Amino acid sequence: MQNDKPESPQTLLTHDPRHENGAVTPPIYQSSLFTFTDYDSMIARFRGESTQPLYSRVDNPTVRALQEKVAALEGGEACLAFSSGMAAISNAILSVLQPGDKVVCVNHVYPDTYRFLRGFCQRFGVTTEFIDGENEEAIRAALPGAKLLYLESPVSWVMSELNLTQLADLAHKAGAVTIIDNSWASPLFQKPLRCGIDIVVHSASKYISGHSDVVAGLVISDQPHITNISRHISPYLGGKLSAHEASLLIRGLRTLPLRMKQHHHSGMLLAEYLRDHPQVSRVYHPGLAPESWSVLTGYSGLFAFEVAESIDIPAFCNALQFFHMGVSWGGFESLVMPAISVINQDSEFNSAVDFAVPPRLIRISVGLEQTEDLQNDLCQALSAATRPIAPEETL
Repeated sequence: MQNDKPESPQTLLTHDPRHENGAVTPPIYQSSLFTFTDYDSMIARFRGESTQPLYSRVDNPTVRALQEKVAALEGGEACLAFSSGMAAISNAILSVLQPGDKVVCVNHVYPDTYRFLRGFCQRFGVTTEFIDGENEEAIRAALPGAKLLYLESPVSWVMSELNLTQLADLAHKAGAVTIIDNSWASPLFQKPLRCGIDIVVHSASKYISGHSDVVAGLVISDQPHITNISRHISPYLGGKLSAHEASLLIRGLRTLPLRMKQHHHSGMLLAEYLRDHPQVSRVYHPGLAPESWSVLTGYSGLFAFEVAESIDIPAFCNALQFFHMGVSWGGFESLVMPAISVINQDSEFNSAVDFAVPPRLIRISVGLEQTEDLQNDLCQALSAATRPIAPEETL
């Protein structure tokens, strides 16, 4: 008997059922609406008795093809695609909360998630307590009365891995829903739903796209959670994904296993190189000291390192040749972003206290360039940025 649901992610992502006219990729349905052949079929669609596409703000066949592939890859029952990662995050969060609810969120999450919870949601009486995700006792103590536990793992900037199975268990015992941003690991290297997490979100602009030409987001969960979002939240926020961008994301999925393998390989080699460099005081990469309970099956190319006082950070950034300075990550290109740029960002919710990461930390996104070229680039930039330490600085 032929298996129509391959276990291998690589086969799942590259193999499709036959498309119309023998096309090997899904057609791009560049249409705002879809018409009906007769009155009864239209009425059936409005009654929810039919899955015929209706209107691209809520349903598009190309977007649906993307959603089905991502849901299968992540191990969820259903998926919704959005016009940005932040649209996915806000739709998922708002599907859980009511005015006056309480949220527990781990520290160091994506800055706009932090601002959304602390700023936007606070307008509606929602309170958020930010806690170290590695401190399970503190989370246990904060969870009573919470409606939502929001997670990232590994956590942005400091890249600490969280024990998802234990945190999901704590949340469910307290009656809280769990949401995790799984963009760092991609669905290939971590499957939070298997750990008991309720809802997974992705910034598909990152590894799922892989080409730095799409801004998009994804939400994956069981059918009841997705139905709740699709009926009560997403139609009114309007953050729909276009058919063209969905086709680009499907293209990105074809090579995701190959790209993630290279990101893993190069990222580990560069993390080990920087760990041993005399001008680097610490490297933040979960693969350097894996936890015994880790559910990660691989590592992406995003990590961080802290430079010594002898390194002039602006000079280091300016000396780099193959690493560009940029805010995103997960594409083919290599990037760096010093934490001090975020600390100094003009925002009422982004002071040094709010951000709470070491000011000498630099985030690095390892792309698909030759690993040796990237290592040599880091080496020469660290050398060019090294300055003598004045005697008073050592006191």
